[in-house]
Amino acid sequence: MTAVDLGRRHQPAPRSRTLDVVRLQFINTQTFVWVPLLVLGGSWVITMLIYWILRTAGVEGAIVGGGAQAPLWYFLVIGVQALALSFPFSQAMSLTRREFFVGSLAAAAVSALGMAVVFVLLGLVERATDGYGWESYFARLPWVWEGGAFVAGLGYFVATMLMFVIGFWFATIYKRFGTAALTIVIFAVALAVLGVVALVTWQRAWPEVWEWILTTGVLGLTLWGILLTVVLAAGSYLTLRRMPV
Repeated sequence: MTAVDLGRRHQPAPRSRTLDVVRLQFINTQTFVWVPLLVLGGSWVITMLIYWILRTAGVEGAIVGGGAQAPLWYFLVIGVQALALSFPFSQAMSLTRREFFVGSLAAAAVSALGMAVVFVLLGLVERATDGYGWESYFARLPWVWEGGAFVAGLGYFVATMLMFVIGFWFATIYKRFGTAALTIVIFAVALAVLGVVALVTWQRAWPEVWEWILTTGVLGLTLWGILLTVVLAAGSYLTLRRMPV
């Protein structure tokens, strides 16, 4: 065995540059860890206070709220920050745009998975305690949990990733085309949604829409959410490839 062979055998394994992006995103743990947990915890406290007010006012029966969705909206902000704050550093580290994109999605997936686990644990606690002893539910929405804990957690994870990708793509549009283009895109999306709402309203098709949602269920909607997330992620990557530093 030659010295060259010995040197090759003792060379360290090449580092994953994608993992370098994940580490880069988690340098500031507030963005991906502590602030989402703070938003979730703050929403839980506010929701419990609202439930307490309702109970002291004489409201009876089970109370269900949607406060657990608060961190989902914050992931829009995380998507924007993941690009705006970290992309210049990734280019200074000579990382490719594909590596930055995949690594950023991986970092978001880790954070989203953690939030989904917390969401599921809260739901299990609420089931075990009958809504904290007063039939008041924060995470355990009956329709969301009808498919079980795994489906509920998967739906929460996919919804979180979808919001992240939307924020990430908005940030790429801003960096690539500027404020005016981003404003136009936001208004175009809003008009498209309004057009769909108007069409359904004129056709008086809301009963059919709600029936389709109930029939599809959380798992079916989650699968549609995965498809939408993939499409938007592909669009954000194509925009990122042509984006200036």
